[in-house]
Amino acid sequence: MTPSVSSEADWELTEGALFYTREGNAEVGLAFILEYERALALLCDHPHLGAPWRNDRRRFPLRKFPYSIVYYVRDEELRVVALAHHRRRPSYWSGRK
Repeated sequence: MTPSVSSEADWELTEGALFYTREGNAEVGLAFILEYERALALLCDHPHLGAPWRNDRRRFPLRKFPYSIVYYVRDEELRVVALAHHRRRPSYWSGRK
């Protein structure tokens, strides 16, 4: 399965990593990115691991961080539409493609 990441989700990853670097240290920021990459690789191998959620979307929580990858599957593409924080603005990403 080929991953495709929206520009908004990519921005959310960057912002999250910068937050953890600023509030913790560079190792925590890097750990956030590595956990996202681990989860994305796992989803590419097993795209139905994420729980069905809102329309055709699925969500898969990251370990150790309060974020979920929100995505959908079309043919051989796994499209990440958001890297959603668990406590901020629920469903703000629902209009994304």
